[in-house]
Amino acid sequence: MSSTTTDGQPVSGPILILGATGKTGRRIAATLESRGHDVRRGSRSATPSFDWNNEAGWDDCLAGVEAAYITYSPDLAMPGATDSIRAFVDRAKRHGVKRLVLLSGRGEEEAQACERIVQNSGVDWTIVRASWFNQNFSEGAFVEMVQSGKIALPDVDTPEPFVDVDDIADVAVAALSEAGHVGEVYEVTGPRMLTLAEVAAELSGATGRNIEYVPVPHDAFVAGVTESGAPQEVVWMLDYLFATVLDGRNAYLTDGVQRALGREPRDFADYARENAATGVWRAVA
Repeated sequence: MSSTTTDGQPVSGPILILGATGKTGRRIAATLESRGHDVRRGSRSATPSFDWNNEAGWDDCLAGVEAAYITYSPDLAMPGATDSIRAFVDRAKRHGVKRLVLLSGRGEEEAQACERIVQNSGVDWTIVRASWFNQNFSEGAFVEMVQSGKIALPDVDTPEPFVDVDDIADVAVAALSEAGHVGEVYEVTGPRMLTLAEVAAELSGATGRNIEYVPVPHDAFVAGVTESGAPQEVVWMLDYLFATVLDGRNAYLTDGVQRALGREPRDFADYARENAATGVWRAVA
């Protein structure tokens, strides 16, 4: 199977998926492969390997590629992200890449600066601007908190329209492999907003266990993450996100999933019920 450009012409080359072992990338790669697309997985463990800190290896990853999914770890808000995105986009253009799909974050000025680099590249583009992931509680930094029954996070009561990673992946797959998505900014959220206390209640209902949200002073939270031995960039990112992005700027719903896919986004309750059935949140002895 080949993907198509906006004028309907087939794209015969492979699709590069950066972060192919991450939450969104592995889903996108698997879906594209299941549909017969030629996928090149971009990660440090792949061959050829992709590392944001080693530009010398990018050429092997980009050779012959006609579309690329760009996700930057740990976050586009990180200092230096714009330089990395600009360098990657410039190199992608030199290799003749025809389509770029960027995973971005809502309400992050630095992320929007990265978006502009892609938008002004002269290459067909789509932006997927996402709210916080449901899967942060099952595949990310907070899964052990859920297992322990105490979600100890900064004292924030601002609601967030958590979005399911499966929805993000479906939007990205459409943007990479279908006509009609070029030049679109898809701001994707779930169908309702939840506070962290409401998230804990949803997880309690799904697991049949008492899972409590424990508000922690921001500075104490950051100190605890630091003392846990988390990488410095992760500490920085969590500090930034809880201090900045959860200030109410993103406390509204958007229709990006609906516009891109023609269906409603997945609700947190469905996500919680399905993941509880896997045992991922079983209490740790």
